[in-house]
Amino acid sequence: MQGSGFGARIIGGLSSSYSKATTLQLCVQPSPRISNAVVEPYNAVLHHGMPLAGGNRSGCTFLFQNEASYGVCSNKLDIQLPSYEHVNSIMAQVASSLTSSLRFAGALNVDLSEFQTNLVPYPSLRYPMTSLAPLMSAEKAYYEHVSVADITRQCVEKDYQLACCDPMRGKYMACCLLFRGDVSPCDVSSAMRTVKHMKSVRFVDWCPTGFKVGINHTTPSILPKSHMAPVSRSACMLYNNSAINETWADISRQFDMMMHKRAFVHWFVGEGMEEGEFSEAREHIACIQKDYEEATADTVLDDAGYGDEQDEEY
Repeated sequence: MQGSGFGARIIGGLSSSYSKATTLQLCVQPSPRISNAVVEPYNAVLHHGMPLAGGNRSGCTFLFQNEASYGVCSNKLDIQLPSYEHVNSIMAQVASSLTSSLRFAGALNVDLSEFQTNLVPYPSLRYPMTSLAPLMSAEKAYYEHVSVADITRQCVEKDYQLACCDPMRGKYMACCLLFRGDVSPCDVSSAMRTVKHMKSVRFVDWCPTGFKVGINHTTPSILPKSHMAPVSRSACMLYNNSAINETWADISRQFDMMMHKRAFVHWFVGEGMEEGEFSEAREHIACIQKDYEEATADTVLDDAGYGDEQDEEY
């Protein structure tokens, strides 16, 4: 769970002990309207606001939000009162897709190290988001058939995102689509051509082709108590998009309101922290937001072929 000091300590220890190994982290971000701890904004900012130096950070951090997952459970899986068990089952499917290449042979497998190489254009922009398709209840599976084109299109739609932001409002810097089950390379190529021409899918001008594809022919498994329907094929999309700044803005706003009154700070100071660490972490989050804005700004080439960034309003 995001904000866990113990979890952050483990990640830091692993990164320090295995500095040359690829470290992937799955983080659950606090949501503005669904929270089980008052100090979650502090925890999130302190966790992600640590400097990159010292080898204590993961190379790639996949972000989830409970609020988005709860919405998927209610709207797509027809669960009236979603629980953490339902939310965790969705995240388990994403984790299974990430590691499927380690466990099964495939036509086009993606190694774990390739996620960091292809999804993180700059060290500070290491926060890809995820989506999963198809998402349907067991009852709907009897009369709904989803093709490769369908699940590919669903992956870029807002309703299938597992973070509370709309990728249509930002720009993609990189994208990786992991297909599982009854999927042929020809169908994938056709679906990818369609997605690339969708107006809602906008890539930065310095990386116009940014799709990477993985194909694994092992059908995805469903947990016994899960409300998700068993399907013959699925797709998991991992993408780095500037729309994530909406998430950073929500967390920063909550952090600033509490920090303005110094609320609950004494508990952290009593455990050995210094108040200056709060300001340092908040400044680092602001730098991450600025880096995302600058990376997705339009680039204008001069006569010598060198680019100058030009801001764009959304």
